Amino acid sequence: MRQPGPRRIAIALVVCLVMIYFFYPNSDLDFPSNPTSVRPAVREPPIQKSPRKRPKTQPILKHYQTLRENLEYQFPYDISGMFPTYIWQTWKFSPNQDEFDERLREPEASWTGMHPGFIHEVIDDKMAAALTRHLFSSTPEVIEAYNALPLPILKADFFRYLILLARGGIYSDIDTAALKPAKEWIPSTVSPDTVGMVIGIESDPDLDDWEKYYVRRIQFCQWTIRAKPGHPILREVVARISEEVLSRKSLGTLLDVNDVLELTGPGVWTDSVYWWLNQISNGQKVSWENFTAMRDRKHIGDILVLPITGFSPGVRTMGAEDDDHPMAMVKHYFEGSWREE
Repeated sequence: MRQPGPRRIAIALVVCLVMIYFFYPNSDLDFPSNPTSVRPAVREPPIQKSPRKRPKTQPILKHYQTLRENLEYQFPYDISGMFPTYIWQTWKFSPNQDEFDERLREPEASWTGMHPGFIHEVIDDKMAAALTRHLFSSTPEVIEAYNALPLPILKADFFRYLILLARGGIYSDIDTAALKPAKEWIPSTVSPDTVGMVIGIESDPDLDDWEKYYVRRIQFCQWTIRAKPGHPILREVVARISEEVLSRKSLGTLLDVNDVLELTGPGVWTDSVYWWLNQISNGQKVSWENFTAMRDRKHIGDILVLPITGFSPGVRTMGAEDDDHPMAMVKHYFEGSWREE
């Protein structure tokens, strides 16, 4: 009888292996490198994977946090950061609408012309309300206070602080014109990473009866402000306005036009500025006496204060110089349309 050759033996071995594979698909047999020693496979126990946890983006806010603490958490302040390249203005209509006042087109365009590369937005009332809801969704009391304000000017005042707190940049009233770019507001002798806010003197009345005309002896402008997001002054003014409005709302106290200057205007703004300056003054009291008769910029802590000429040139009172003065940065035309409303 003829013995099978090596080729036939190999074929037969392959056939056997294939039959084992198909007839025993769940076999626990392991095929080692040496086919002559077949042994049971040693299987590792299945690894029990723990459910994957989502990384926390932020800790849960505790119920006992105050509004100020919540605002500080939501909008942190970094003095060493750059000033954001935003320009914010508010008006009833946007510049691309026919209803936009033609007298305002040239002043509005001056901001874009002086600041190429900046994002310049003119925000109407509906957009302001939508942005407030979006940016302050984690602080519902701020949204409630905004909605409770009965006059458009009160909401416009409040919104300038809100947008600067959340996003930073420059806010300026629609009836202002840029005379110099913002980079020139800070002198070359001052490093921008030591300045968190640039403000200007609004009024410096050297009168015995100044209270008849102004709400503070020295008032700071709130028609033009440059700030880094999260600045403590902005946090404080937002908290003060929110708390006062909600308190009046709970008491059923109506607001009227006399509240504009105190509740959301230069009164509460000036008080908030003084509050912060006294926080960082190392125990030395800061008051209106530190700013009266200023003729040059003053750097206190992280605040740069411009003299009255800075944002009020050409008013020909209280020491303000003309529009062409080196210290003149922004021209205010004092339309005062809110008084008509």
